[in-house]
Amino acid sequence: MQLNHLYTLQKTYFYQNSKYTQSIDDIGYEQPKLVTEGGKANYKVEVVEASTNSFKAIATSLVDFDGDGIFNVWEIDHQQNLKETTKD
Repeated sequence: MQLNHLYTLQKTYFYQNSKYTQSIDDIGYEQPKLVTEGGKANYKVEVVEASTNSFKAIATSLVDFDGDGIFNVWEIDHQQNLKETTKD
C-alpha cells in the first residue's frame, strides 16, 4: 500500500517537474512510524534510484516474519510494476 502511495506521489512530482526525485521529502512522503520506533509499520520505504525518466523504490521488512533470517523486500517502479524481490 505504501509503495503504491509513493508511486502516486512520484507521478505527481514528475508531472510538475518533468523528472522523478530520489528525495522522499521532495514528494511529501511521510514514512509511517516503524515498529523499531514503537510504531506499527513493518516496512521501511525508500527511493533507491531516480532519474529524469524513471525511479525505483523499495520497501524492506524490519521483521523476520518466519524467523529464517531473511527479510522481505518489495519494489515498485515508474511504470507501477510492483514485485516481491526477496521472499520471507
